[in-house]
Amino acid sequence: MADVSIQFGLNHMIRPALSLDGLFAMAKALGASGVEIRNDIEGKPVLDGTKPDAVRALAGSHGASIISINALQRFNEWNDARAREAGELIAYAAACGAKALVLVPTNDGSGCADGERQANLRNALKHLQPMLKQSGIAGLVEPLGFESCSLRFKSEAAAAIKDTPGGEAFKVVHDTFHHHVAGETQFFPEMTGLVHISGVSDQTVSLEDMRDSHRELVDEHDRAGNILQIKALLEGGYRGPFSFEPFASMVHELPDLEGALAASMAFISAKVEKAAA
Repeated sequence: MADVSIQFGLNHMIRPALSLDGLFAMAKALGASGVEIRNDIEGKPVLDGTKPDAVRALAGSHGASIISINALQRFNEWNDARAREAGELIAYAAACGAKALVLVPTNDGSGCADGERQANLRNALKHLQPMLKQSGIAGLVEPLGFESCSLRFKSEAAAAIKDTPGGEAFKVVHDTFHHHVAGETQFFPEMTGLVHISGVSDQTVSLEDMRDSHRELVDEHDRAGNILQIKALLEGGYRGPFSFEPFASMVHELPDLEGALAASMAFISAKVEKAAA
C-alpha cells in the first residue's frame, strides 16, 4: 500500500443548499476526484428538472467527474413503478456523464424477513442487470446498517451479486458509518465501487441510536473507525473514491466548509499513512 494516495470525492450532501456549480467548484478547489449528485434535494438537479446535458456541460466546464447519481430508493422492492424510475435514472445518469447509480434498499422495517429479503434482492438485481448493461452504467448496491433495513450487510449484497448472471454490472458501496452501525467485520474491496465516509463525534449517543443526523466529518473524535476501515480497503486493493457524505446539519452550516473538508482530508491521509507504516 506504499505511496497510495486517497482519492476523495464530494457527495452533494456535504451541503444540500450549495448549487451544483458550487459543488463542482469546491471539488476542484479541494482536488477531489469527483462528485456525487443527488435526486432527492429540492430545487437542485435532478429534482428541479435540469436537463442531463446541462449537468454534463457544467461538469465539463469545471473538469469534474460525476461519480454517481444517488440514488434509486427502495430498489429491492421491485415493481412496475420502480422499473420506470430505474429506467429514468439510468438514462439520466448516462446522458449527464455519471458513471454509476447508487441503489438504496427499503429502510422501514419491511422486507426484512430471512429468505424474503434475499429473494427480493436477487429479483431486483435480475431486472436491473440488463438495464445497466445496455447503458454502461454501474449499479452500486448500498447496504444500510440500521436494524430497520432490508439489506444491512455487504456480505448479503456480495453473495447476491455473485449469484446474478452478468453480475459484473454491480458493485458494493462501503459506507463507513453503516459498516460500523451494522457491526460488520467483512470487507469486500474487490467488489467495492464506492466508499462513503462520515464520522460520529458525539461521545454520548449509543451505537443503537446512531442515525444520519450524527454523521459529521472525520476527525480525531471519530467513533466509527474510519481510519482502520479506509486502511483495510486500501490494503485490499480498492482504488476508487472515498466520498464525503455527512448528513449532520452542523456540517451543512459550517462557515468555512471548504476549509473543514480540507482539514478532514489531511487528517485522514496522515492517519492512514501512519497506520500503514
